[in-house]
Amino acid sequence: MNISLVIPALDEEESLPELEAWIRRVMDAHGFSYEVIFIDDGSKDKTWQVIEQLSQQNPNIKGIKFRRNYGKSPALNEGFRAAQGDVVITMDADLQDSPDEIPELYRMIKEDGFDMVSGWKKKRLDPVLTKNLPSKFYNWTARRMTGIKLHDFNCGLKSYKNSVVKNIEVYGDMHRYIPVLAKWAGFKKIGEKVVQHQERKYGVTKFGLERFIRGPLDLMTVVFISKFGKRPMHLFGMLGVVFFLIGFFILAYLSIAKMIYLKYGITDLPVFYLGMLTLIIGTQLFMTGFLAELITRNSPDRNQYVVEKRI
Repeated sequence: MNISLVIPALDEEESLPELEAWIRRVMDAHGFSYEVIFIDDGSKDKTWQVIEQLSQQNPNIKGIKFRRNYGKSPALNEGFRAAQGDVVITMDADLQDSPDEIPELYRMIKEDGFDMVSGWKKKRLDPVLTKNLPSKFYNWTARRMTGIKLHDFNCGLKSYKNSVVKNIEVYGDMHRYIPVLAKWAGFKKIGEKVVQHQERKYGVTKFGLERFIRGPLDLMTVVFISKFGKRPMHLFGMLGVVFFLIGFFILAYLSIAKMIYLKYGITDLPVFYLGMLTLIIGTQLFMTGFLAELITRNSPDRNQYVVEKRI
């Protein structure tokens, strides 16, 4: 199979028939063998009934239904587990991503040799204050923190080698940072393609103001896991030693000063309590790293790595 399309859907009953017809036209025009995996993420409208009807009309349509709304990341992860195509392409179900981009996304994976290609909505049609500016800020921050030079981490239109989606786990709200997860798994050839962004035709956006809080927190989480997930002592131990030494030298200096020239108790000095605080914080950080290391060593996936080839 050439292509697996993984499409999460939440209350998109109006969009799906038009999207399926558009995808079918593109696939037939280029002679691709394909499957479309719709994931109904706990919709309250008739999204699942529409998916069932589409699957009866087109044998390439498959569906997965969640009992309740879990979010976009679990939907993508479940779709990735089911995908069988050589190239896996994700897109949103709201018709803002164009299926006409599929052939070029496929070619960049198969011919140009990219492990993953991320769409870049260079000209966005979203509201400036609520989406465009926050998106630019988060993308700038993500580039600086991860070293991945992408303009649009959160674009839903992406293509992957099948081996990429089978070796990453998307959870929480990590769908924003799948390129980081892919890089962490050893897939470093990540490309970018300018894609067309279209105005929403039906329904309303599913993303609220909470994304302004979740986005930075998820970024910090994925950066921490990617760098220190299997060696937490390298972070907590280093910080613990630094804080402990700062506190130790402060208290040592005060003790020596008391013996030489101080006429009053060192507990009267605010710096004494600063030294005690940093000493305690250093000890706690070191113990946190030690306990995290013990947990990591006993984790069942501590030795799960991506093997590219064997001979």
